[in-house]
Amino acid sequence: MPGAVIVGAGPGIGRAVARRFAGEGLPVALVARSRTTVQTVAEAVAEVAPGGVRVVTATADVTDEDALRAALDQAARELGPPDVAVYNAAVIRPDTTDDLSARDLLDAYAVNVVGAHTTAAHLLPAMAERGGGSFLITGGMPDPKPEYLSLSLGKAAVRTLVTLLDQRYGPSGVHAASITVDGPVAPGTAFDPDDIAEHYWRLHTQPPGHWDHEILHSGDAGAPGERR
Repeated sequence: MPGAVIVGAGPGIGRAVARRFAGEGLPVALVARSRTTVQTVAEAVAEVAPGGVRVVTATADVTDEDALRAALDQAARELGPPDVAVYNAAVIRPDTTDDLSARDLLDAYAVNVVGAHTTAAHLLPAMAERGGGSFLITGGMPDPKPEYLSLSLGKAAVRTLVTLLDQRYGPSGVHAASITVDGPVAPGTAFDPDDIAEHYWRLHTQPPGHWDHEILHSGDAGAPGERR
C-alpha cells in the first residue's frame, strides 16, 4: 500500500497527521531533526496501528539539502515511493524589523520555505510520472503580523509555492495544498492537532476535479474555510 512521509514529525501536528494516516492503514515515514522526537512520535503512531503498519524513522535537518534528500531516499527504499508527503517543519518565534537580523531571517526562511521546496523537488517529479500523489504543507499566518515577521514572510512564500507546484504538477495528477492554521496548536482547544489532522486526510482523498488548494483552520465553529 502506498505510504505517507511526514517531514517535521514533531509532537503536535506532525504526530497527529502520522497517527491519522496510520489509522487508515498507510505505512508512514517520519523525518525530524531529533532522534528522540522521531522515536517518540513513532511510538505514538504504533498505538493507533498495533496490527503491523510499518513505521520508518529518519533524522535530518531540513536546512541540510543532502541530509533531507537522503532521509527521503531512505523512506522510499523501505516503504516505496510515497503517495502523500507532508511538510510540517517551521520556525515559530516572535520577531520584528527592530530585532530580526538578516542571518536570522535567512535561517528561518531555510526551514519555513527552502526545506519545503527541497522536499517537493525530490518527490513530486516521481509522483507526476506515476500520475498521482499529494503534497501537503502546514501553513499559517493568513493575515501577516508585524510581531511575527519571519513566520509571516515564510507562510506567504509557501502559499505561493503551493500555487506554483499546482501549476507545474497538477496537470499530471499531483494535488498540492496547504493547511493554514490560524492559531496556537494545543490539545483540547479549538486548535487541537487531531482536529487539524483531519484536513490532511480529507485533502489527500479528494478526487481530481474537486481539489481544494488551501484549507483554513480558524478555530471557529462550523466548516473550515476552503480556498481553491
